[in-house]
Amino acid sequence: MEKKKIVITGAGGYIGRHVVDSLLARDNIHVIAVDTSEKGINSQAEFVSLDIFSSNDLYQELGSPDACLHLAWRDGFNHNSPYHLEAFSDHFSFLKQLVDGGIKQIAVMGTMHEVGYYEGAVNENTLCNPTSFYGISKNALRQAMQLYTKDKKIIFQWLRAFYIYGDDLKNNSVFTKLIQAEKEGKEVFPFTTGSNKYDFISVQELAEQLGACVAQDQVAGIINCCSGEGVSLKDKVEAFIQEQQLKIKLKYGAFPDRPYDSPGIWGDSSKIQQVMLHTRNNIGEGIPNGSIK
Repeated sequence: MEKKKIVITGAGGYIGRHVVDSLLARDNIHVIAVDTSEKGINSQAEFVSLDIFSSNDLYQELGSPDACLHLAWRDGFNHNSPYHLEAFSDHFSFLKQLVDGGIKQIAVMGTMHEVGYYEGAVNENTLCNPTSFYGISKNALRQAMQLYTKDKKIIFQWLRAFYIYGDDLKNNSVFTKLIQAEKEGKEVFPFTTGSNKYDFISVQELAEQLGACVAQDQVAGIINCCSGEGVSLKDKVEAFIQEQQLKIKLKYGAFPDRPYDSPGIWGDSSKIQQVMLHTRNNIGEGIPNGSIK
């Protein structure tokens, strides 16, 4: 059986390298890893060094792939970087080129930050009101791609991630900062009240979910890649300190809770559970007539 050719942009990034590994573990997938450097990318993948914003014939240059998982995004940890707004048209143009070239499936990494202030479980119909440049740009890209692909024979997936942790020396989360503070010999870590509840997912589990989504085409539309549970930041960080056997202690209330942070926000995991079920049953060959949108 011919392997499904999947392009992964940002393949050498914090999340991308884990997704490459996840997809390479599947016998029916040919991974095309795209980035400006192959450092950290599994050598079993086909590597393509390419500036995705500087080509006019991307679909052919990438070997006419069946699907693309678009992860590449600069300044992802700096939510109010002006880059996010400036780069919107580049990201849309890149994806539009692939669609116009004839690709059958597009999956794009989304974020909880496109939702903005919200309390409770986020599903695919939750109204978005982003409060950062990052959230605004991602939300606009989702809306633009939903509109552009609406009447085309293409599977479009918007893969919305929540609070990511793990591989902590390569990200910019509170877990990374805790490890750094411990290494610097600090005994106390200034903290908020820690009462906000978030949907935490390890980068390894997220990579499995992202890979499973793009490997199949039965479930489409907005898919929350998440645990489906809200856990308080305090409980998660205390558990992390214990698991990592850190000596540092949290100083609660040193920083005020940010007024724009949701008291509790997590993903509705209904659709990702369907995806993982399809994965276990090896479902997802071809473009179905009754895709779950």
